[in-house]
Amino acid sequence: MHTVSQLIDARADIGPQKIAVIDRGGVWTYAELAAESRRLAGGLLKLGIGLGDRVGFWLPNIAQYLTLHIACARIGAITVSINTRYRSSEVGDIVGRSGCRALVLWPSFKDIAFLDILAEVDRTDLEQLEFLITYSEGEQEIQLPGRLLSQCSVPYTDLARSEMFTSDGATAQNGVVVFTTSGTTAAPKFVLHSQASISHHAHDVASFFDWNEPDAVLLQVLPLCGTFGHAGAMAALSAGCPMVLMPAFSDHEAVQLMQSHRVTHCNGSDEMFARMLAAADDPYPFPLFRSGGYAAFNPLYQDIVARAHDRGMNLVGLYGMSEIQALYARQDPLASVERRGRCGGYPASTDSQVRVRDPESKEILPHGQVGELEATGPSRMIGYLDDATATESVFTSDGFVRSGDLGYTESDGGFVFLGRMGDAIRLGGFLVNPVEIEQHIEQHPAVERVQVVAVDTQAGTRAYAFVIPAENAPLHEDALLAHCASGMASFKVPIGVQLLNQFPVTESANGIKIQKSRLREMAGARLSRDRQPPDIDSIDP
Repeated sequence: MHTVSQLIDARADIGPQKIAVIDRGGVWTYAELAAESRRLAGGLLKLGIGLGDRVGFWLPNIAQYLTLHIACARIGAITVSINTRYRSSEVGDIVGRSGCRALVLWPSFKDIAFLDILAEVDRTDLEQLEFLITYSEGEQEIQLPGRLLSQCSVPYTDLARSEMFTSDGATAQNGVVVFTTSGTTAAPKFVLHSQASISHHAHDVASFFDWNEPDAVLLQVLPLCGTFGHAGAMAALSAGCPMVLMPAFSDHEAVQLMQSHRVTHCNGSDEMFARMLAAADDPYPFPLFRSGGYAAFNPLYQDIVARAHDRGMNLVGLYGMSEIQALYARQDPLASVERRGRCGGYPASTDSQVRVRDPESKEILPHGQVGELEATGPSRMIGYLDDATATESVFTSDGFVRSGDLGYTESDGGFVFLGRMGDAIRLGGFLVNPVEIEQHIEQHPAVERVQVVAVDTQAGTRAYAFVIPAENAPLHEDALLAHCASGMASFKVPIGVQLLNQFPVTESANGIKIQKSRLREMAGARLSRDRQPPDIDSIDP
């Protein structure tokens, strides 16, 4: 199976009546999924959409997302993923720069004013957009705002009544899906994956995560528009594992779905699992659950693996990125709680490789030494869409992806992800993981949460801490700095501390993440106002 459409058709041939998707109580078999996608493919071809054309998907997790995605794959069109939380500037940037000819949306989903948002997009970003494909579930017929009248509105139901496209216009190396990176200082890059990279990775994940078991059931809580959700969905379809969709995450609904559909697997963020456990009254709420992969996005839930373990729920750390897809690696579900809590693990594909390079000397490092993770394998992207310069800069000469992540390899074939390279701090000549400093500060009884970033000063690069105090706990910067000086090498002691009520965050398709770049800006601004730092060796340890 070298294409997405072959992946679906193979399952439809093996078990046409086997359940593929459960969407808000509605059931889709593999035969129904394949047939609907063929009708939609025929409808798209009638619109003139074909090989290499880009179709924006501004949809929640519904079965029709998958049927249209497979339809695009059949005709060689490229799905461009757009988060439903995005607004006019973000949507306009993606639609315009990617050159979408069609945009699929559900105008009334969750009472979000999708059409009004689209009407606010700069006209130049919509110059290539010809069709608005609108999905509905019996809502009142939509009226396009005046600014959108130049686009042709095509109901999903019209496409779904088209004559079936019975052949296949895809090849293994065709582009099939674009994910957007979470840009901070520059516009997001568009990560383009081939039919082969998606289908091969789906097969590898299905086997490695044990979703091929006959009674396996996956709860899909992650958005399909991000690689985290997309990789899981494709793997479930490849495995013949029934997938229960959630259009929008709700902790109480997730608990109900876990129990009513006898769910055995689920991937999500640390916060999602924490909220599910908090919403469940039973001490051991998910007795059929076998294993779930979690992404560490929020330091508030750094003990989530232990919390889940105490309630009979097995969670494991993961590793992935848009360029090599999510679920690229996973820790051993049979390992200790401490081991399972690490991000990283063992690659899902036996054909994948991870190595570590010193960011300064550029030498490949031995096991155990910290540097930049580089990864390759069959799940690797084609490149950045229409951006040869960015593509060339991220690939090594032998085809590895420079991840920008800090970590180290282990002698047993695994690896550990520590954090983003931009978050790593070279202090006193040593590369220091900020988590090490954060964990020490969190030992102070008046501290609730900590984030440490690097800040450049006249005395060199220094650590700077942002602290959320514990409730009703008096806290002062000098006390925290003394606490650090008493327990860490002097070069690790932060140059300053700011107290915050909450950390600045950003939402992406893969979860809510703390804006480290914003924290670095805040640290630099505070230092420029306050004082010049002392020499790093002048702090009394």
